[in-house]
Amino acid sequence: MSSDPWGRVDETGTVYVRTADGGERVVGSWQAGSPDEALAYFERKYDGLAVEIGLLERRVRTTDLSAKDATAAVEHLRAAVDEGHAVGDLASLSKRLDDLVVDIEKRRDERRAARAKAADEARQAKESLVAEAEELAESEQWRVAGDRLRALVDIWKGLPRLDRKTDDELWHRFSHARSVFSKRRKAHFASLDSQREEARRRKEALVAEAEALSGSTDWGPTAARYRELMADWKAAGRAQREAEEDLWNRFRGAQDVFFQARSAVFAERDAEQAENLRVKEELAAEAEALLPITDLKAARAAFRSVNERWEAVGHVPRDARPKVEGRMHAVERALQEAEEAEWRRTNPEVRARATGLAGQLQAAVEKLEKQVEQARAAGNTAKADKLQRELDGRRELLEQALKGLQEFGG
Repeated sequence: MSSDPWGRVDETGTVYVRTADGGERVVGSWQAGSPDEALAYFERKYDGLAVEIGLLERRVRTTDLSAKDATAAVEHLRAAVDEGHAVGDLASLSKRLDDLVVDIEKRRDERRAARAKAADEARQAKESLVAEAEELAESEQWRVAGDRLRALVDIWKGLPRLDRKTDDELWHRFSHARSVFSKRRKAHFASLDSQREEARRRKEALVAEAEALSGSTDWGPTAARYRELMADWKAAGRAQREAEEDLWNRFRGAQDVFFQARSAVFAERDAEQAENLRVKEELAAEAEALLPITDLKAARAAFRSVNERWEAVGHVPRDARPKVEGRMHAVERALQEAEEAEWRRTNPEVRARATGLAGQLQAAVEKLEKQVEQARAAGNTAKADKLQRELDGRRELLEQALKGLQEFGG
């Protein structure tokens, strides 16, 4: 005969499990081996039931398993536990199933509340869409409001349906707002025809003046007047599409005649500026020859000389100015950086910090070297390898710190 806290095997091979009330119940028989093997077999069946219950607990608490399916699974497992062809604490398994039923009901209530909340949110969302649509119905931002109303329709389609009465009432208000806006927009654009005709007449007058000015040689005032005519053109509004294109071509053509003539006169000035550009490019090249800087004092004096000659040169073409000035600024920045580097190199406070860091790292390296040696001597390979990795990192930091000290001549 063999037994454990939850069951026993008698002399005939009958296997019993102890029940919660202190009694016992037959769960099977065993003739093929020892009583201990019999108990082990039925204990494994108990373990299998426990695993199944654990899996169901996890599914209920971490997945979207429906309450109906979860309840069916609980009842199936409860039957398996009640039949009890297993040895173990079957009462605790029944308790876990009871707790699981409570969890399932809680999840069922939560889902009902979530559905009710979603329905309320959908109603509020549709009411918000209706309110926005009714506001847009009175807008005069025709394109923006029209685009937004179309977007609201797409949003509406993506929301869940409400009860039929509420959904129909809200849709009727929403659709009515869109209809109001559509009628107002059509009326607005119908009134634009007369405005476009007025714009055509105004632009014809502007074209006539622009063509009369195209032969002027009074460059400044005429250019200013063309700018005013352009402003008047924009303020006049758009004419009918066909007339608009023809009038614009004439207006722009008259301006082109004037500005081309002015450009020819300015060509001589441009030639002078081109020569100035050539000189400045040579000066920029002379400044760039100072790089890289090896003698800061000499480079500073040479750059000062170049800069004085640079300032004496006149204007260069506007489009070339950023590039050639950028070359000079690059050399000037290099000088500033060299001066800052020289200051850092000679600054005793910075040198002291660098020396202190190198000393700390050297001490850390020496300490770790001893710890690695001790760990290896003690046969603790894992600890020695870990310390060796830390030692390698500290050595690398020390090497960088020593390189930094070399910049101070130390």
